[in-house]
Amino acid sequence: MSNCAIVGINWGDEGKGRMVDLVTADYDVVVRYQGGGNAGHTVVNEFGKFALHLLPSGIFRKGVVNILGNGVALDCESLWTEMSDVMDQGVAITPENLKISDRASLLLPWHRDLDSLEEARLADKKYGSTKQGIAPFYSDKYQKKTIMAGELLYPEKLWDHLAGILEWKNLTLERVYGAKPYTMDDLKAWVAEFGEKIKPFICDTGAFLRQAQAEGKHILFEDYGIYPMTSSSNAIAAYAPVGSGYPEVKIEKVVGVVKAYSSCVGEGPFTCEWFGEEAEKLREAGGEYGAKTGRPRRVGPIDIVATRYGIQCQGATDIALTKLDVLSYMDEIPICARYELNGQETDAFPFPAVLPDAKPVVEYLPGWQCDISGVRKWEDLPEAARNYVEYVEREIGCHITYVSVGPERDSIIIR
Repeated sequence: MSNCAIVGINWGDEGKGRMVDLVTADYDVVVRYQGGGNAGHTVVNEFGKFALHLLPSGIFRKGVVNILGNGVALDCESLWTEMSDVMDQGVAITPENLKISDRASLLLPWHRDLDSLEEARLADKKYGSTKQGIAPFYSDKYQKKTIMAGELLYPEKLWDHLAGILEWKNLTLERVYGAKPYTMDDLKAWVAEFGEKIKPFICDTGAFLRQAQAEGKHILFEDYGIYPMTSSSNAIAAYAPVGSGYPEVKIEKVVGVVKAYSSCVGEGPFTCEWFGEEAEKLREAGGEYGAKTGRPRRVGPIDIVATRYGIQCQGATDIALTKLDVLSYMDEIPICARYELNGQETDAFPFPAVLPDAKPVVEYLPGWQCDISGVRKWEDLPEAARNYVEYVEREIGCHITYVSVGPERDSIIIR
């Protein structure tokens, strides 16, 4: 079994968590290498239904070691809340099956404040942030103004470092936004309440991964768009070695997750978007509401142009097509096959600045109009459903290995 990365191809919410939960049966280590609590991975298994935001989806598999790498925006408060919820439902989380990189930077309370303050300042030009502090966090990280998780193990050095960052950050809070500043007492209280709880899980995860590879263990890298309407983290599969703290590791397989239709939370260009009753029917059929925000997602037909572009960016070797069962209510299945731009049809993804001018060129395939959620073999799918999958596969230029027909772990067809 080769080292593998599971990544999203479209605008998020493609079903990556359910795919990680499925394939972790074949892996020893699952690594979350980027992002933060803005993500929402929904997993349904024998323990129940979970919306994970920071925990790797392999946490439910006995014997699997889960790692939060150095590329993660580590929000101690959100992580501990999530860990507590998962443990309350009977899932064991210990330093043996969850390890946090000592090089991961901490997302601090002011990052969430700054996220909300900047979205408010942008008003009708906002990016549609989840307001979890991700963009301010990565901005600070690039400016070398963050605290690493390992510093929690050395309190005296931590307080000196934090005091210097606090003075700098309060200048922005007070003089740019007119907001209330933080004090050292505020930060010490936050560290005492949340930082102390995650200290037992902090270690040199790079060393652990190297040892795991040397022992022949199999490693799965889990990824939790269009700039600037996207996450500020690097969700590309090629970043997995860097964000995991194991830059020399080889990724042999990249599974790109594609939803059988399109959905998007947030602002920005969304060429295939539906509106009105048509959109509401699809949104209700697919349960398209943000796992983190609860916001209704924007929806539309599958976008072949954007999907092909996403596959190229990720270097995908295999595709998991999710939520095929949601389309069962449709008489005809719509597909955004090409774009029209400046009076010309194109199958090339345009530069983001001109993307709002693109119009969808829609084609239709016959629907199957029956429940397929119980199907487990490719040959048992209705012919129309197989034709749809084969059409998408041909147009995106990548083999569809997995076809998901429901949220449960076993609701899958492997081709």
